[in-house]
This record gives sequence, C-alpha cells and structure tokens, in this order.
Amino acid sequence: MSSSVTKDIIAIGGSAGSRAVLKTLFADLPSDLPASIFVSTHIPANSPSLLPEILADSSNLPVRQAVDGQPIERGHIYVAAPDRHLLLMGETIKFGAGPRENMVRPSIDPMFRSAALSFGPRAVGLVLTGMLNDGAAGLHAIKSHGGTTLVQHPLDAEADQMPLAALEEVEVDHVASAAELGGLLAKIAGSEAGPVPDVPSDDLRLEVEIAAGDRLGSAALRKIASPSALTCPDCHGVLSEVRGSRPLRFRCQIGHAYTADVLAGHTDELDEAIRIAMRIMEERLTLVERMARDARATGRNAVAELYEARAAEYRQYSATLRNAALSSLRHGRASPLQDI
Repeated sequence: MSSSVTKDIIAIGGSAGSRAVLKTLFADLPSDLPASIFVSTHIPANSPSLLPEILADSSNLPVRQAVDGQPIERGHIYVAAPDRHLLLMGETIKFGAGPRENMVRPSIDPMFRSAALSFGPRAVGLVLTGMLNDGAAGLHAIKSHGGTTLVQHPLDAEADQMPLAALEEVEVDHVASAAELGGLLAKIAGSEAGPVPDVPSDDLRLEVEIAAGDRLGSAALRKIASPSALTCPDCHGVLSEVRGSRPLRFRCQIGHAYTADVLAGHTDELDEAIRIAMRIMEERLTLVERMARDARATGRNAVAELYEARAAEYRQYSATLRNAALSSLRHGRASPLQDI
C-alpha cells in the first residue's frame, strides 16, 4: 500500500437493512478506488455468510470474505466472517476470537477501534442502518484519533437506532442518504489525511487486544473500568463501567461488553421471562392448594398430603423467582416486575 498519508482505510458497519444500502453504495464506487474497504454486519455465528457473493454482483471492486492473516490490498472490499471480529492490525487483517460485544461477534465497535488504533487519520468510519447502538463507541474512537466519520441519514435508514446513536455520541463529518454515500466515499478516498494525533491511548489498545482474544482479567479491567452493581448476562460475572466511554458501556472481567442500551434491552427480556414464570407458578400453586383442600374434605388424606407437598415446592420456587425480581429492582432496573 502507498506510504502517502491519505484516507485509504474505510470501515463500514451496519445491521438491519444494511445489505441493500451496501449494494447501492458499492455500485457507485469506481473500480480504481484508492482505498481498502472493510465491512462488519451482524451475521449468525453458525451459518455461512453469503454477503460477499451478494455484494460482488453489484460492485465494481473485488469483494471477498476476509481471511485471517491476509495482507490488506488497496481497491479491495473485505467482509467479516461469521463468529469472528474483523480487526485491522497494521497492514494485516486479523480475526478476533475475543468475547462478544453487544451480544454479537463480529461486532462493529472492535473493527472501528482497530482502524483508529492502526491508521489514525487515514481511517474513515461509516455507520449504516441498524438496531440499538453498536458502532457508536467505535466511531467515537475513529473521530478521537483524527479519522473521518460518516453516518447514514436516520430518515433514510430502515432501522434508525444505530445512525441516531452515532449522531448522539459523535460530531460526525458527514450525514448522507444511501444514494449519496457511494459518491461521497469516492471523493473522500485518497484525499489528504490530517496530521497524526498523539499516540493512541493504552485504553484503546487494551480493548483491541481483548477483541483479538487476549485474556482480560480483573487487574487489567480496573485500568479502564470501575465495578458496578450489574451482572453480565453472558457469564454472570460483575460488570464494570468503562470510564469516559461514549456511549455508556460496561465490561466484565471475561471481556464481554455491552452498551447501556443493549444491556437494558436484555434485562427487560429477562425480567419479562421472570414475570411470566412467576404467574405460571402462582397459578399452579393455587390449583394444587385447591386440590389438597378437596382431597381433605373427601377423606383422601394420602392424596391430600401429596398435593400439600407439591404446594410447598411451588411456594419455594415462587420465593426464588421473587428474590430474583427484588435483585433486579435493587440494581436499579426499570422492570415490569414492579407490577407483580
């Protein structure tokens, strides 16, 4: 790749609705684009990705699924593989087997952070349509390290949450519709990059290393985060609040990472499951107590004792579920369990 300092690394992240946007965008890029493009979308971990073949049909540039350890070539588009973070380490692509971020792998934030770490002002980050807010923290890292930031216009997005989250957290350089993004990137690619900022922070380097698969541990986590009263939905360890993060984020000592929005959505689902389980248990308890009374009234004492023992078990299960609900409230979650 050229040694001149130009904007030649373009990292694109998207989720719901992004396939159509990518096809439109790539169709508008010239075949001699002086940049390399990297794409991470939320894809199932256990199924082959057909996205490279789909995008290749409309692209003037070669599109391929990224390969671990391959050198970066200008004028190529690399698509993240299932169940691995796509990371840019120097002039090489690296697959990250580190913990999931925002419940997914590949996640957009690690790719953006690695682009910021390795390329600084040469990096261009683009957030497309999608749910929740994956990509916002990584786009902030690109901006903070001298890179260029773009967001698909929320009104043009099939799912506006990711674009809106990025706009809330980053003073982006460009906002454009899907029809405008290809032409805009073509103008940006190869243009002069700004001055190289200060040496990347140790915090950024640590988070990229976590995504790559390095062990985190509590000692390293304390360097970037402070313990909270929340529990990791994945491994059930203590979550720590990442200091100075935009948007608000949490990590456990295993390395699982969540923005506050993703974590809130997950705890809402958990609380709903507990609420349903409690209602079922209360209904069963009411039924077996009624059956025990009926058995006593008709002289079937042995049967009544069986129903009474079953009722005692249900009361214990119900108490366990209620303790889980109270724990949820102690952690400060807005929970539907408050209505039980």
